[in-house]
Amino acid sequence: MGLPGERAAEFAPLPDHHLSAWESFGRWEEPYFPRLVGLVVEEIRESYCRMRLPWRFELTQPAGVVHGGAIATLVDSVVVPAIGAFYEQRMGFVTVDMQIQYQGAVVEEDLVAEGWVTRRGRQIVFCEAEVWTGSGKRVARGMLTYMVLGPLAR
Repeated sequence: MGLPGERAAEFAPLPDHHLSAWESFGRWEEPYFPRLVGLVVEEIRESYCRMRLPWRFELTQPAGVVHGGAIATLVDSVVVPAIGAFYEQRMGFVTVDMQIQYQGAVVEEDLVAEGWVTRRGRQIVFCEAEVWTGSGKRVARGMLTYMVLGPLAR
């Protein structure tokens, strides 16, 4: 696959009511983790999301490269809207497995990730993700499994 964003065309647009429920992901008033690290949603479609992690010094390790945990956070988070926007009501779901292949180092560049659902069961959802630098170098791939817990009370 080419650069981030090209995969989006494979997925249908979201209905407006689903999009409005998810387009503010990471921009909550509460300092939840995605907001803390600075994740920014760029596009959400049916079973697909593209997200950016803007570079900042606090995300690096002493060697000057972006910490692998920051990249893992992006991989784990980019599939959340791809999973959640499918449901009519707000659902709880959790990561049960995540495998990441790191394919390159990142120095002073934003990261862009695409995440998509590859298979959706009643309780288990399988996803994949790719992470690229702003200049177009792929730096990670991930495979994830999530468990759907059911509707949330709030």
